[in-house]
Amino acid sequence: MNGRNLRTGTTGIVPVDFLITFLQARVERARDENTDRGASAVEWVIISAVVVAIVGVVAAIINAALSDGANKVGDCIKGADAGKTC
Repeated sequence: MNGRNLRTGTTGIVPVDFLITFLQARVERARDENTDRGASAVEWVIISAVVVAIVGVVAAIINAALSDGANKVGDCIKGADAGKTC
């Protein structure tokens, strides 16, 4: 599924949905509490943004590795012969 499901508000990817929910809760909490906690809220937003960026980079690396492996397996299957192995 590409993008968010407008009816349920989810992407279908559990870690992404968790991060979205977590960040929404943090933003709501920052808005609802006393204004003297603003600096702490900003720190949490920055920390959350860094965590989201790290998760994105790791996901891209894993995706590239899995795609490469899948392509190798596919090529092996296409060229399979009863007398040889990949």
